[in-house]
Amino acid sequence: MLEWLKQPGFFGTHATLGADISQLMATLFTGLFIIGWIQARRRQADRHHWLMLGGMVAMLAFFTSYYLFRQLGVLAVEGKEGFGGSQALYDHVFIPILTLHIVLVIIGLVMAFYMIVLGFRAQAFVEGKRVLNEVLLQTSWARIGLMFGGVTAVVLLLFAVRVASAGFSARKLTVYLSLLLLIGIVFAVETAIQRIWPNGAQRHRTLGRFTMVIYCILFATGSITYTMLYILYPGKIG
Repeated sequence: MLEWLKQPGFFGTHATLGADISQLMATLFTGLFIIGWIQARRRQADRHHWLMLGGMVAMLAFFTSYYLFRQLGVLAVEGKEGFGGSQALYDHVFIPILTLHIVLVIIGLVMAFYMIVLGFRAQAFVEGKRVLNEVLLQTSWARIGLMFGGVTAVVLLLFAVRVASAGFSARKLTVYLSLLLLIGIVFAVETAIQRIWPNGAQRHRTLGRFTMVIYCILFATGSITYTMLYILYPGKIG
């Protein structure tokens, strides 16, 4: 699989197939989220709910695999030989943009998990229509600890099943521990944010706009690094 993904891409640039697939999926997900944001603005709550839920679940599945398993394309640490521009351009332009992109990826994944949970918690049905519930929405530390303990047990069980069927590897352990860390961060974010925006509907609207901005900047920085690495200043990759 890795060798296949290292083949030349389909956009006609110097990118690998894996990098082109990543760029295509990033474009698709960003487009879906923009449509979902427009639906929310138009009060099309049910369409917004299912499009954003499906888009975020698909995005999490794809990019978790992309970053944790494959390490392909623009965000792979390919070294200076993967960049054909000058050292100054590499140090002062490419690396800062790439670093910002990686930070935004982490924030984006955390917010995806968080917004999926918040979307279900903040919703209500009035006369058969899905609406945001204008009520106090807070969770105690005890409840958060109980939920995280349950999630941890499920993740560890899945890891044990994988080890029993395919054997132990440090990469598998890293993936599952990273998943637990991400979920833990989501719970920590919830305890902090619920004090700032105790109203569930207000919290969903405010954080939805924030998440949308993050995804748009994420797409822009990813596109810039892709363009620099594979179009403007291609180097020897692979």
